[in-house]
Amino acid sequence: MAEELVSNHYKLSASQWSGRRYDIKTAVDLKADEILDGPFAQVIRYEGRSTGMPLNSNSFDFYKVCLQDHTILDTLLHAPELSLFPFTLYIVTHELIHIVRFSLFLQNFEASDDERLAEEKRVHDKTHQILCPLNIQGLASVLSYYARWRDGFDNLKC
Repeated sequence: MAEELVSNHYKLSASQWSGRRYDIKTAVDLKADEILDGPFAQVIRYEGRSTGMPLNSNSFDFYKVCLQDHTILDTLLHAPELSLFPFTLYIVTHELIHIVRFSLFLQNFEASDDERLAEEKRVHDKTHQILCPLNIQGLASVLSYYARWRDGFDNLKC
């Protein structure tokens, strides 16, 4: 659902969307250095190469969305107003927006700390914009949970 929502928002065709190389993994499939305390997910950029093509000209960016299950589940345990599906939909939509923005060169992956913080606010704003019109049980609570990340922007209301 997150893929479809992000693709529709950015007006990406099926071939344009399939050109974004990424995967979404949960804790069971993460390496030790891909697990963090704090955030709900992180995007890691790897350099990929087609099999049998040793030249750098054949390399491509491969993004791995690493969902931090332990943080997500702990938050759900301590915030009873949140439920798994809308919370996870928000997280995955948010991370896919990052990937689209990196791949369209709207944001540099190697940004300064100040620019990363500004980008986080922009992406939370976009995530809200995309998800706000949806009628999904529990989504309003998730949007409210993330409202502080949109401060200073449009302060969109549902």
